[in-house]
Amino acid sequence: MAIKITHDTGAPTASIEFMITHPLPDYDLEEVEAPIPRDVDPMLASQGFLDLLDETRTLLDRELSAANLEVAQLTGAICHDKLVHRPGIWLVLRERGGSKEMSPAAMQHVARIAETIRSTFSLS
Repeated sequence: MAIKITHDTGAPTASIEFMITHPLPDYDLEEVEAPIPRDVDPMLASQGFLDLLDETRTLLDRELSAANLEVAQLTGAICHDKLVHRPGIWLVLRERGGSKEMSPAAMQHVARIAETIRSTFSLS
């Protein structure tokens, strides 16, 4: 699983989880596996990971400017991958003005944005 998108029932939001499955030398993330969850914390607190989050936010600002979506949350995540734990990015997008579930057009836009993030930062 490189990308996991979950659309919330009864709310105009979707969460996207990006698991980092291979080293990202540009962000000083050389080791991306840990046997226990707390060993992922130093990876998430590293300057390289914080730079990755900053660049993700910049990409989102550009991608969301023409969409009816906004960032509700963008943070690091501890992802579970079989017997190891990995760092990841957790993102929540909200459709502006929505009161029930996200519209089909917004869902498609969420999927496009997720793929853009994945490919831009080589997350899988």
